[in-house]
Amino acid sequence: MKLNQNKIVFTGGGTGGHIYPGLAVADELKAISKSNNHQIEICWIGCSKGMDKNIVEKATGPDGNPTVDKFYGIPSGKLRRYFSMKNFSDLFRIAGGFFSAYHILRKEKPAVLFSKGGFVSVPPCLAARFLHIPVFTHECDFTLGLANRINFKSADCMFVSYEDTKAKLSEADKKRVVVTGNPVRPVFYNTDALKGKAFLGIKDAEKKPVLLVLGGSSGARQINELVYENIDFLCENYIVVHQTGLLNSDDNRSNQLAQKYPESYKPYNFIYQEMPDVVSAADVILSRAGANSIWEAAVLNKPMVLVPLCGSGTRGDQVDNAEFFKNRGAAEMLLGAEADSEHLKESLTKMLDAEKRAEYSKAVEKLTHGEVPAKKIAQILFDKIGQNQ
Repeated sequence: MKLNQNKIVFTGGGTGGHIYPGLAVADELKAISKSNNHQIEICWIGCSKGMDKNIVEKATGPDGNPTVDKFYGIPSGKLRRYFSMKNFSDLFRIAGGFFSAYHILRKEKPAVLFSKGGFVSVPPCLAARFLHIPVFTHECDFTLGLANRINFKSADCMFVSYEDTKAKLSEADKKRVVVTGNPVRPVFYNTDALKGKAFLGIKDAEKKPVLLVLGGSSGARQINELVYENIDFLCENYIVVHQTGLLNSDDNRSNQLAQKYPESYKPYNFIYQEMPDVVSAADVILSRAGANSIWEAAVLNKPMVLVPLCGSGTRGDQVDNAEFFKNRGAAEMLLGAEADSEHLKESLTKMLDAEKRAEYSKAVEKLTHGEVPAKKIAQILFDKIGQNQ
């Protein structure tokens, strides 16, 4: 099958953490292609249900044009590490996803398939292997997820965010691994803190530091409760910008607190377009430890207090991510039983000291090295296209 050197297919989804970094790479890839007078078309294979289609089709690049030219939805089954009756029914969805992806890839004939991980990416990577389409995949977390463990078998190359991740692999596997960091949308490298404060209604002369609370697009009930329980302390010391989430929010409670603390408590279900400027305006980030949230804060050198998701319902990737930043002096971590009011106040009291915040910021900056991971990945993909010609 002759491949189309003007076409690349991206795959990944299920959560925003598997989509936004891929969109960042897609934006950079289009920019590189344009500067080299090479016109490319980007297609995306995602989950036929859920948020994938909405996020991908709404995404626009720095030039205002759509990032992705075409979206395909396929059936998707979740890969679980524990026993569940859903594992049996999802096998049929995975098989359906494989055949759907196979037909899409035969039709599009892309020069490269780039996977950002997530359960929806496994069938397209396997189909690409059958069709002899070069596969590149990216792992954003400190440890490999199950999907990427499978995808790596089909991949010509895997990008990882941390040197330590590569170091744990076999010598043979290391030859197919490149350390890039985690891709972040280009807009995070061109933010305006004043615009962020204007959006939030914060006066630039305000002396209290800004605390941005994030729990992912769905929100985090645990973090929301910590905020509600300690609202008096928080609003006394910070201006609290609280993204409560689309699923785990308590709008009545948040609205009551906003009325009680009109200048110091600012709740939002979800912030998208303005988020880069909002992060730029923040002095401290209180967040889960998903790779996407951490790296968006990291490229802006923000001090973080991380509350990683842990327990039987997770593989521990957020704990690994949080420990990596904590051990390098780039973040505070509230893990398990320590995610309580006492430890929250202790960590955030420490962050009230501007000099202490500056120390954390310098530590964060050392981890990012001032590089742009999405651009590095996009250049490798573009070079691969050239090799295939």
